[in-house]
Amino acid sequence: MKAFRLDELEAERVANEGAYLQFLRERNMSVGLYALDAGQSDPQNPHRQDEVYFVVSGRASITVGDETTTVARGSVVYVPAGVPHKFHHISEDLRVLVVFSPPEA
Repeated sequence: MKAFRLDELEAERVANEGAYLQFLRERNMSVGLYALDAGQSDPQNPHRQDEVYFVVSGRASITVGDETTTVARGSVVYVPAGVPHKFHHISEDLRVLVVFSPPEA
């Protein structure tokens, strides 16, 4: 079994000085923790993999293709491979679990 604690993952992400920490990689998927602070811009570009975002904490908007919605703790968003998407109007520090399938390259 592989088990993780969000507080430990956040500490590891901070120690590595990055917005994204991949903490699980398997044959068919990978999982990471993505962090954007309030007011920060989301620099990501479309990915070659399907993605699922699960918002652990924070508040923001996300635009996927030409659709926009507000997200907060407990929100789940699916992003198909190749579709432009960005978090924006981040009003509270955002912490998001990201599942890629197949695994992120």
